[in-house]
Formats: sequence, structure tokens, C-alpha cells
Amino acid sequence: MAGTRFGGRTLARSQAMQLLFQAEATGRTVSDVLEGEYALDEGPLDPYAIELAQGCDAMLHELDAVMSVTSANWSVSRMPSVDRNLVRLALYEMLEVDEVDTAVAIDECVELAKTYGTDESARFVNGLLGKVARRMEAGEDVVALALQELYSGDDAGSEADGEEIEDDAPETAEELPTLDDMDLPDWVRG
Repeated sequence: MAGTRFGGRTLARSQAMQLLFQAEATGRTVSDVLEGEYALDEGPLDPYAIELAQGCDAMLHELDAVMSVTSANWSVSRMPSVDRNLVRLALYEMLEVDEVDTAVAIDECVELAKTYGTDESARFVNGLLGKVARRMEAGEDVVALALQELYSGDDAGSEADGEEIEDDAPETAEELPTLDDMDLPDWVRG
């Protein structure tokens, strides 16, 4: 969103999301994006943004597995790219960055989703991350269980606890918003 200014780690998270978005959109790794030209809504590039983006990129398969088994009604590939990359960042912080509290990672993700995502983004990412946080608090190894579930073909785990993420997702491609329908920052529009 034009006019939104971030500082500190919030800015770093915003920058990391932008790097992940660009890597995904161009089919490159984050390292490849960093070696070439990249666009940031606000700069200069924060070292924590690099750490987050590269960490997410290195764990992409694991993070996507957690998202896949947690979101029973919305496949990772169907998630809006901004939402998908914000959730990856928050999951990475929740799983790998000890000095960031889980609640802080979730709150930051929700705030960035309000800025960069659709009207439903904040609620969606909050629901998905909240479910993962509850599993982590219960002592579950969410990554190992997600990988096991994906490779065993068992989808019972995603609904085993009787919890579902509220999902008002479109059922058909015609219902999906277009870029013209979304309030996107200039760096996304190109």
C-alpha cells in the first residue's frame, strides 16, 4: 500500500516477503534474486530480511508441507502469493528464530497481510498460524508430522482434531480476484 512505512523488524519482514515473492514469481532462488536486480517498496535492504528470506527459501518444502496439512480447504498452490509468502515467513520465525516469540511472529504476519494482502488475508493467515501455534504448544513436531502425512498419503491428520480454518475461498477460477481487483503496492504491479 502506498504510504505505509515500516521500521525495524517489521520493515525487514516486509522486505523478506518481497524477496520471496520475486523469487517465486521469477522461478529463482532468493540468492539468485539477491545477486541480481530486485525491487523493494522501501530500503535499504535490512540484514534480517536477508536472513529471513534465505532461511525460508532453504526450508520451502518443509514450510509448504506444514501449510498444506494445516489448511484443509485451501491448497498451497491456490493461496494468494502474498499470503503464502507471509505465512512462510511467520512459520520460519516460529520454528527457527528463538528470540522471536510465536505471538509476535503471528501478529507481524497479520499486520503485513492487512497491508499487502486481500481483505480476507489477515483472517486467513491468523487462522492458519494460530492452528500451527496450538500444535506447537502441545509439543508436536509440526514439520515432521506434516512431512509424514504428505508422504504417507494420510489426510486424516488435517482434520483429526476437529478444527478447520475458516475459509471463504473461491471454489472456481472465475471467482478468484484479478490483479486489477486487488489493492497491491507498486512494486508488485511492476
